[in-house]
Amino acid sequence: MLQVEAVDKSFGDFMAVCQANLSVGRGELVAVIGPNGAGKTTLFNLITGQLWPDRGEIIFGGEDISGLPSYQICKRGIARSFQIVNIFPRLTIFGNVQVAVLSQQRRSSNLFLPAQNLAVEETKSILESVGLSDKATHIAGSLSHGDQKILEIAIALGNEPELLILDEPTAGMSPEETAATLELIKNLASSKGLTILFCEHDMDVVFSIAQSIMVMHQGRTLVQGNPEEVKGNKKVQEAYLGGE
Repeated sequence: MLQVEAVDKSFGDFMAVCQANLSVGRGELVAVIGPNGAGKTTLFNLITGQLWPDRGEIIFGGEDISGLPSYQICKRGIARSFQIVNIFPRLTIFGNVQVAVLSQQRRSSNLFLPAQNLAVEETKSILESVGLSDKATHIAGSLSHGDQKILEIAIALGNEPELLILDEPTAGMSPEETAATLELIKNLASSKGLTILFCEHDMDVVFSIAQSIMVMHQGRTLVQGNPEEVKGNKKVQEAYLGGE
């Protein structure tokens, strides 16, 4: 579904991503791991159009999307959540997700059509799938950090993605919230047939759900493989997992 081929991105003299390669098959749960500053979020920004690569190709569904603006990439079927929660804090939970659904349905540009009765069933269905139905009327800014992260996933689902990208989905969560979010991610992958690409610092999280893991170090791809291959790779152990 997604192929990143020899992608570079520099900021002045700093090479944030250098010859990065990544392969994501349809229906896979793929993790990107690496130390702070390894280039993970920059790579996600390149895939989703927040940044444009200096060199290399990003192929999604057989089409080169390198350099496309983010809204066009979203329309092609890629949605994401962010490392720092990105929601509409003064809207209700329902309203946050409804906005995304209306945008996907291209119904967000009519200023004279009342929105409260539009895309109601679709929005309810998404909230039910992430376990937020009982909080639909709550103001988003009043939610716990964990629920705000879940809401952001729900907003992403409103775009009907084929590929869902999650940037540290469990960051700042309690152990209980982390466990619930892991279960949600696995359920979304199976029930909705989603392909999910995520980055995460918690190795217990990564190795418990990822089918394939790509390891970044200093902007480069060290290796990509299944969890056992990654655990046993000496370069990975030296750079990240603490091996000798």
